[in-house]
Amino acid sequence: MTERELDAAGVIDPALREAYRHCRRLNARHGRTYFLATRLLPVERRPAVHALYGFARWADDIVDALGTGADTARRDAELAALERELEQGLRDGESAEPVVRALADTARRYRIDHAHFADFMAAMRADLVVTDYADYAALRRYMHGSAAVIGLQMLPVLGTVTDRETAAPHAAALGVAFQLTNFLRDVGEDLDRGRVYLPADLLAAHGVDRERLRWSRDTGRRDPRITSALRAFERLTRGVYRQAVPGLAMLEPVSRPCIRTAFVLYGGILDAVAEDGYAVLHRRSVVPRRRRALVAADGLARVAAARLRARPAAAREPGGVPLTGAGPVGPRMVEEVA
Repeated sequence: MTERELDAAGVIDPALREAYRHCRRLNARHGRTYFLATRLLPVERRPAVHALYGFARWADDIVDALGTGADTARRDAELAALERELEQGLRDGESAEPVVRALADTARRYRIDHAHFADFMAAMRADLVVTDYADYAALRRYMHGSAAVIGLQMLPVLGTVTDRETAAPHAAALGVAFQLTNFLRDVGEDLDRGRVYLPADLLAAHGVDRERLRWSRDTGRRDPRITSALRAFERLTRGVYRQAVPGLAMLEPVSRPCIRTAFVLYGGILDAVAEDGYAVLHRRSVVPRRRRALVAADGLARVAAARLRARPAAAREPGGVPLTGAGPVGPRMVEEVA
């Protein structure tokens, strides 16, 4: 599938093809939900998504280098080196770092605003020193660079049926909603990294602070005040999802199944957290396989319908399936998504 994606995207240079393959591997390893949703995109657009998410994962890995002996100073130096590579790559299209080379090529092909990458790197640097947020406004400022700009980077790749400026706030909101979902699911893991992404004022309103979270994590005991705070954070997150909804219809029809599937699967994580009694300090909540399979099947059906609408009858094979597009759709892919 990788070679078909690269061929369809017109990526010819062998070194650049390998750079895109590297990004695809990073995306597959770290972002299972979104990686599989990406399979619903037209084949020629997938390498760009892998480049964007592969770069984001690479930088995030530097920040979260736990158990490697990398102290803050070393991680800061590695981020600075990556940022220098990024600036050079975006300037001249060349880099010895595969993720940067693929990213620079994608930015050029889709004319992605370079400011989005600068904002992202600023958020990564903040993660080295900022361990909590006083209120939601402070968290949103951080998430502009860590999440909203990811949605804005994606928008030129996905394409829109409106002008891009109209769709941009909704794309940014979706990026934020996905990250808030991860924050809720990963409260315990983030706490082990020394970070609390739940706003301090929201926690305090329910009688909770960092020490109370640490106590629950260490002892495995529950506290109704923590459950109440987590439930409030879930409600806040669902509100951001609602802000993102209008943007789905603004995307090009061939891109909608991918983003809708990611939207539903990430929203399903919130459902899983609630169904699991908000036990995120003690275990990771996951979407059941059967539910993932149903969402995948719906996404595949939408892909098939979009492909049929997008291709004239003359471009179809005798069985009625377009010759090119989002790639094979069938039971095997449903199983992979599940």
